[in-house]
This record gives sequence, C-alpha cells and structure tokens, in this order.
Amino acid sequence: MDFDLPEETRDLQEMVREFAAKEIAPHAAEWSENEHFPTQVFTKLGELGLMGMLVPEEYDGAGSDMVSYVAVMEELGAADQSVASSWNAHSTIATLPLLTYGNDAQKRRWLAPLARGEAIGAFGLTEPDAGSDAAGIATTARRADGGWVLNGTKMFITNAGTDISQGVTLLAVTGRDADGRKRYATFYVETGAPGYSCGPKLKKLGWHAMDTRELVFDDCWIPDDHLIGEEGNGLRQFLSVLDKGRISVAALGLSLARAALALAVKHAAERHQFGRPLADFQAVAHKIADIGTEVEAARWMVYRAAWLADQGRPYSTEAAMAKVYTSEVANRAASQAVQIHGGYGYMRESEISRFYADAKILEIGEGTNEIQRNVIARALLRQG
Repeated sequence: MDFDLPEETRDLQEMVREFAAKEIAPHAAEWSENEHFPTQVFTKLGELGLMGMLVPEEYDGAGSDMVSYVAVMEELGAADQSVASSWNAHSTIATLPLLTYGNDAQKRRWLAPLARGEAIGAFGLTEPDAGSDAAGIATTARRADGGWVLNGTKMFITNAGTDISQGVTLLAVTGRDADGRKRYATFYVETGAPGYSCGPKLKKLGWHAMDTRELVFDDCWIPDDHLIGEEGNGLRQFLSVLDKGRISVAALGLSLARAALALAVKHAAERHQFGRPLADFQAVAHKIADIGTEVEAARWMVYRAAWLADQGRPYSTEAAMAKVYTSEVANRAASQAVQIHGGYGYMRESEISRFYADAKILEIGEGTNEIQRNVIARALLRQG
C-alpha cells in the first residue's frame, strides 16, 4: 500500500497552497466581515485551470481525478471556507449535471465557460419546504410555446447572484405518471432570463463571503434546448451526482479541522499563563492530541473515498461516511480550538472564530448527517 500522493498531485497542492497564502488568507477576514464575494479570486483560479478540475479537457477543463481535487480543497479550505465552499458548489453540483447529462451543444455553451472560470455555476434544489426531502420540491415546469414555463422558489442557493453568475441548473416537477408519482426534470436557466430573479444576499451564521440567495421563477420561459438530459429522469440524475459532492464537502471539513489544529498549536505555543506556555499544560496538550488524531483519521477516510471514485469502484457508502465523520470532526476541532484560545477565540477578530462559525453548516449541507446515517445504515444492512 502506498499512502503518498502522486508527485503531480503534490506539485499541484503546493501551487495551490502558495496561491492561497498569497491571494486568499490575507484577505479572508475582511471579506467575511464585509460579506464580500471575491470575484477576482475565482477569475484567478480559472487562470490556474482550477475552475474545471473535474471537467474533461474536451470541454476546457483540467480532467483531474478526485484525489487531486481533494488535495486542492485541503489548501483552499484551510485558507478560507467561504471561497472553498463556493468553489465546491461550482465544481460539483453546478457542473456535474451538465457534464453527465448535457448534450455536446449544451456542454460547449454552458459547461466550457464554467470550466474556464469565465463564469461561476449554481445548482437549485432546496426550497422553502424541501431540503433533505428532495422529492418534495414544488417548483414546476410545464411545456409551452416550444419550451418550458417555470414557477416556484429555490432557497439557500450558492453562486447565483454574483457578478460572474452564468445561470443555475435546477430541478423541477414536470407532471405525474399514471400511478400518481411525480416526474422531474433538470433545466438550465441563464442569468437574466425573463421571470427569473434573485433575492438579496441571505445573512448567514458563517460562510459570510459566499453568495447565498433565494431564487424566484415567475412564469419564467426557457427554450426546449434548456432541458438537461431526459424529462422524467431529473431526480435520478441529481441523486447520481451527489456522491462526488459529498466527498468534496468531506474534504471541506478536513480542511477546516486542519486549520483549527494549526491555529490551536500556534496559540498554545505562544500564549503563556502562570509563567508557562499553554502547551505545557496537559489539559491543553490532550485537546491538541485529540484534534490531531481525528484529523488524520478524517484525512484517510476522505482520500480513500476519492481513490475509490477514481478507480471506478463503488464509493457511495464511503462518501457518506467521510462526509459524516469529517463534518463532525471539524465541529469538534473548531470548538476545542476556540477553548484553547480562551477569550481571544471568542472575539471576531480572531481567525479561529471565523472557522468556528463556518463549521456547523458542514453537518447540514450536501445532505444532513441524519440523512447520511440513513444512507450508511441501509448500505450496511444490505451487505449484512
């Protein structure tokens, strides 16, 4: 067994680490405080070939594997979770439906600009009354005048309202089968389409620099060539691309836990109490030991899920396990790191406070941990 990353992946990770240290980390606190979406960072990521990592070169992407993607996420997320989570939404759920189910013309029209970093992508599933219950969405699409008319509302959508937002890939109900079951389809709605509007930025507990909004579709007409894949198969299409998104969120959690560990170690070494560094006190040292141990366990769960995906082997259960574990490790690591910082950690000026605020959503987004445990339990019961 070889646990070393391939040389080209290590080189890529080092390049991104240097980029993040120069272009992201020094500004992350300011972006967060001002709730500013840093367009220029995503443009530069595009120039580095990182906005289409999972997209084949045929459509102007990098054609990278999941292990390399996870390695890049580690560096982006350790610098700033808002940037990393926006990049994640763009790279997975926003682009993978187009890549997997779009035809060649759709890929060249919408996927290629996303892969080049000329625009950022969004995906619309969640609604005011439907989140974990994806089948419960109420947004509708009906055929009309050589196209489709959309009506409904999407909630908590990432990347839809920025100055480089190209459009949103969304799921809608198209009718019912003879047995009464809902039919679903995936559509692409371009920014500026008549009847499509974005609400104001939502005020979040964390991820302050990430653009998150409500989307409203009021008799929004789109041409028939905006249908992605097969009408009636939209929900299955969406569910089929979730696993890579779960690996990506797991990598996001790993990056946060890693950052929390680094900040805890730094503060414990520099802060003195009773004439000694905090690190000399066993209570503090044990917290650091626990965080470090869990970070290592999380790292190999994430990379194994990514490796399985790259090998073409089943990885749905491993992706769910990695997402559950790393998101909870991230929350524990951030909480203990704040405790080690004491009062300084509770101040918004501290770097750890930003990671602490960012951690909770990892247990909610991309399928709540309760849903992930259902997925894991079903898989294990089938095997048993």
